Amino acid sequence: MVGALIIILAILWFLGYIHIGGVAVPNIPLFTLNSQVITLWDVLILLVLATIVGVLPSPFRQIAGVILIFWILSVLGILVFAGLSSLLVLAVVVGLIFYALGGAFL
Repeated sequence: MVGALIIILAILWFLGYIHIGGVAVPNIPLFTLNSQVITLWDVLILLVLATIVGVLPSPFRQIAGVILIFWILSVLGILVFAGLSSLLVLAVVVGLIFYALGGAFL
């Protein structure tokens, strides 16, 4: 389960930044909120990240949950943080690695 979530997150993250010639990823706008367009891509990433945050152990779940709330606020245009998506992905991946190793470092 944890490995599959890491792979899904990596695919969504890479396809969001890197455009491969033969792979067309549709960026369908769903609705507009606070003059920010919310796309299907944003909703998919939110669902995967929310699932991952639910799997993490307690200290990492709380840290990733706070960063996830900041990310939602920045997508809606309420707060502006440079590099927030990279910080969120990094926090989730580090937490999943510690979880997969069985908490040997905690």
